Amino acid sequence: MSLKILLLEDDKLFNETLEDFLEEEGFEVVTALDPYSALDATYEMRFDLYLFDVQLPYESGFSLLKNLREAGDHTPTIFMTSREDKSSMVEGFNVGGDDYMKKPIDLDELLLRIKALLRREYRHDEISLGEFRIDCSAKELYDKEGRLIKVSNKVIELLLLLVRANGEVVRHEEIEKSLWHTDEEISLGAIRVYIATLKKYFPNAITNIRGIGYRFIPKRS
Repeated sequence: MSLKILLLEDDKLFNETLEDFLEEEGFEVVTALDPYSALDATYEMRFDLYLFDVQLPYESGFSLLKNLREAGDHTPTIFMTSREDKSSMVEGFNVGGDDYMKKPIDLDELLLRIKALLRREYRHDEISLGEFRIDCSAKELYDKEGRLIKVSNKVIELLLLLVRANGEVVRHEEIEKSLWHTDEEISLGAIRVYIATLKKYFPNAITNIRGIGYRFIPKRS
């Protein structure tokens, strides 16, 4: 499953240039030309990275990220800006930005920064669940003896989604948006199969909230 990037840049030509470059590098890119469209996109799906311009119509990229952070969204974010003053850079980090690049953007440098940021995000991303361990970056499940349990990537993606909800209910709509690309056909039957698979290993951890979604109560070692 490709990593998803939300690209917010109001210069249409530069937006398209970045989109083409990132898609060639294997990312799934959703683009927006204004902060309101970007905000709508965050409601529709989960992203692995935000790439935000600062100077935007209606409100700044700083303001948008500040609102997202206050709403509990901790998606890694890189700001792109033509501003030269140090105070703007300080503001970008203070509102929750993870990196800050000045325009004109060198695409090779941007790619390096994206990869470095995502490595930091997932480097320590190993989760212990009772007698099991998830390697989040490889999307693999192991038993207490270190043996690989053969399940599909989507099963692991669903497990991670449930675990990272920290006991909150994950709605059916959120599962669909996370597990399937926009051009893929969504299968509700497949979700039930994935849940049944997970219940074989975590029989008492998953609760079906009828008509709404699922809750996972993690039992970490």
